[in-house]
Amino acid sequence: MEGKRRKEGLLEKAANGLDLPADGVAGLPHLSLIGDRELRIENHRGILAYGTEEIHVGGGKMVIRVRGEGLQLRVMNAAELLITGQILAVELM
Repeated sequence: MEGKRRKEGLLEKAANGLDLPADGVAGLPHLSLIGDRELRIENHRGILAYGTEEIHVGGGKMVIRVRGEGLQLRVMNAAELLITGQILAVELM
């Protein structure tokens, strides 16, 4: 994935120029990883694929791929998503 950069959208550029948080202005997902056991994703676009070893979450212009062991969706609503289990990797694609 080296050398591959995501293009910055107009809202992201405006947020950066005005020193505003890009996740709120541009609708980007906000990820909070607590150790290797809990991942909270706010402003998601839904589950694209689900399994105990890999979960794909829509994030607007990107896909968030979570890899691990014993992964479970603990909370899922329009505002946030909570994934638990042993999280080995979080990748933005």
